[in-house]
This record gives sequence, C-alpha cells and structure tokens, in this order.
Amino acid sequence: MDSTPFQARIPEADLEDLRDRLRRARWPEDETVDDWSQGVPAPYLRELCAYWAEAYDWRAAESRLNAFPQFRTEIDGLGIHYLHVRSPHQDALPLVLTHGWPGSVFEFLDVLGPLTDPVAHGGDAADAFHVVVPSLPGYGFSDKPARAGWSIQRIADAWIRLMEGLGYERYGAQGGDWGTSITTLMGRTAPERLAGIHLNPPLAAPDPATFGELTESERKSLADLERAKADGSGYAIQQATRPQTIGYALADSPVALCAWIVEKFQSWTDCDGHPENALSRDAMLDDITLYWLTGTGASSARLYWESFAEVSSWFAESTVDTITVPTGCSIFPRETPRPSRRWAERRFTDIRYWNELDRGGHFAAFEQPDVFTEEVRSFFRLVR
Repeated sequence: MDSTPFQARIPEADLEDLRDRLRRARWPEDETVDDWSQGVPAPYLRELCAYWAEAYDWRAAESRLNAFPQFRTEIDGLGIHYLHVRSPHQDALPLVLTHGWPGSVFEFLDVLGPLTDPVAHGGDAADAFHVVVPSLPGYGFSDKPARAGWSIQRIADAWIRLMEGLGYERYGAQGGDWGTSITTLMGRTAPERLAGIHLNPPLAAPDPATFGELTESERKSLADLERAKADGSGYAIQQATRPQTIGYALADSPVALCAWIVEKFQSWTDCDGHPENALSRDAMLDDITLYWLTGTGASSARLYWESFAEVSSWFAESTVDTITVPTGCSIFPRETPRPSRRWAERRFTDIRYWNELDRGGHFAAFEQPDVFTEEVRSFFRLVR
C-alpha cells in the first residue's frame, strides 16, 4: 500500500475568511426560553463565535495534530487520511480507533501518548499499542466521496485493507458513534484478524422478552431512547434524508456549523447542562474548525443518508446478526443508547469485558481521556 506523509497546512487566507464571516454574521433574535430546549442559546453562541473570531488559535491545533505522524493513501478509489503512531515497544498490539459525527481525529490526540507509550505515562509496557486513527470518508482530511455507496460496511472493508496494507495481520479495533458500527462490522467481516473489538457503547436492541422484568437501568435506558427519538433526533432525520439541503448552511456559515455541532457537545456529553464543563472551548473549536476548513459539513452528513436507517434499527428495533469476535463494552452514563448486558449478549456472543462507568458521555476519549485509556487497556489485556 502506497502512503504519502501528510501535514495539515491551512492557508492564512482561509483563516482570515473564517474570521471575516464570523464578524459579519447575521444573527436571529434570541430564543424565547431560558435553556437549551430550542437549541443553542443565542447569547452563548454569540460569545463562542466572538471568541472563535478574535482569540481562537487554529495554528496551535494544527501543531498538535502535526506532532503525530500522518499519512494519506488511496483505498477503493478514495484518498484516506490517517494517523499512524507506532509504539517504542515492538511487541505492541496494533489498534485502529474510529471516530464518528460530529467528531474527528482530534478526539483521540490526548490518548495517543498513553496508548502507544504507557511507560512514559506511568503505565506498563505490556499495555502498549501501535495506533492507527483514520479520518472517515468525507471527514477531515480524507477525500469526499463523489458517488453514493460509501456505507459503514464499505468503510469497515476499507479499514481492514488499511490495516493489512500497514502490515498488521492481527489487531484490535475500537470505536464510538459511527466507529461503534464500523468496528462491529470489522469484527463480523474479518473475525480471524481481530484480536477483539472495544465499543462505547455496543449497539444492540432491547429484548422484548425482558420487558416484564426490567431492571431500573433498563427502564431508564428505554426512557432515554424514547426521549432522544422525540426530542433529539431532528439532526439525524435531516442528515439521513436531505443532507445536501443542510449542507449549504454548513458550508457557507460558520455560525450555522458551530451551532449544529455545539448542540451535540451540550446534549451528548456529561456536562451538567453546559458543554464547557466537559470540553474546553478550544477543544470544541478545534473539532468545529476542522469541519469548516475542510468544507465537510455536507459530506460528513451524507454518511447518515447512507447508513443511519440500518444503524438505528440495531439499537432500537431488532438484532439481526451475531458478532462472535471477543468484545469489550464500556457504557458511559450520558450515552444514548445504553443497552444492558443481557440485551447486548444476544448480538455479541463473546463479551469478555463489561463496565458501566459513573462519569462520561458520548465522546469518551475527548471527555475522559484517562478513563478511556484505562477502559481500552483493561479489555485488550484479556485478548492480547
């Protein structure tokens, strides 16, 4: 597999254009409530966007990203960007980490050091990984598909080819959000190559046979699923049905892009109502600015058009397959969905590790890098 070294280098003119658009933004009136129930509050978004225009430093984010080895290669006709950080410990287990929406490779920057060089971070060399972090097609510095067909199964197949091309015959895989489904499909497609898969969370539908004797956590999980469907699924319906329509706003207005993503940082993190309790202002803007500078608002949304109906059925309706590869599951309290172990075992037949944590949300590595690192280590110790 031919790969070309890559460094992020955004022209200064693109950053000036971003600042200019932010300064000239046309704002709506304030919401008629005093919470987030109508969306991102206008006073907070104006404050955040003013910071973005006047104080935020993309060059610092760019330097953090460029501190790690990055590459681009072509897989199945599409250019794929990835980080490849090899451990100093030669017997380290290869591991591919997959992000989702509205995430990016920035989610994993704080865990790369501890995962690849645990000794330098107070850990044990036996827990070392060679880590690969690809950008999803249509996200970040990967190419944007020009034709339909880049589903989660096709991405899973591409990641298998990527790991093979890097010379890894046996490896682990980890993912959240889209990464959960892609990692699961890797385990279903090439179980002979996977030492194990780690998921936050596993996707498995509630089991109707248990509805007469639900546990308290299962009742809460079902209630949260219903609440998310009724009050938190508008973004997914839009992206799954008309991604091009919302794409115009996301490509043309940084304020629209910021609101579209920050809403998820607020509602999906363990933040006690305010996103900056879970993620710093700069961390959120690193991710949002990457979407803006690469113009991937529309292309990232199209993955919902490709695959969301399939994935939503996995966690809400029925279990249609079985995954036999060894599986580790980390359930963070602010995640939705949160299947119980007995629901998950109907789909994942070899669960080796299960942990229900007391803090953290959807963006596990981004929010709780230390906890995430230990979860990954704890599972893979069982399958190395």
